[in-house]
Amino acid sequence: MAETTSLHGVFIEVQGFGVLIQGTPAIGKSELALELITRGHRLIADDIVDFYRISPERIEGRCPALLQDFLEVRGLGILNIRALFGDNSVKPTKPLDLMIQLELADMLNPQTLDRLNAKTQHERVLEVNIPKVVIPIAAGRNISVLVEVAVRNHILLLRGVNATQQFSKRQKQIMQKESKKAISSKTSSKKTSRKSG
Repeated sequence: MAETTSLHGVFIEVQGFGVLIQGTPAIGKSELALELITRGHRLIADDIVDFYRISPERIEGRCPALLQDFLEVRGLGILNIRALFGDNSVKPTKPLDLMIQLELADMLNPQTLDRLNAKTQHERVLEVNIPKVVIPIAAGRNISVLVEVAVRNHILLLRGVNATQQFSKRQKQIMQKESKKAISSKTSSKKTSRKSG
């Protein structure tokens, strides 16, 4: 018997990766999922997702039978995604690769947001650490594009490519060069003053 748990959110396949989108009610999870589906990604489950631990480091998400193919969107009601977009728009199961937490931007403390923090956040699900990204929601932000880029960045991280670390390394190298130039300039100015004295 596999370990199992159920989580609230929308589970969707984005660029081949299983992504669980979470957030407070009415924040726009289902609308985001609908936009991702129109962009060619696939729905696995809306509202409730059943997760099973299928190996020591792997979790699989499945849609409860009652909810299969359905997505509830405020203002539109319950939509049959398979009927609307075809068989390729839905999938019954998918391993969980990434969690995305939607947060209202005005509820986040700007001082706690470290833009150069290279550490990846994780959430523990069935004793497995799942990478997690927090995306602030604000008017005018294209959240579907941000989710796609979050998945692409996750793929790069899996390959050992960390843009934050690359930027920090480059910044450090430039600062060291500038520091050496300043020291060299001071040394040459001292030599010039000694000669003139």
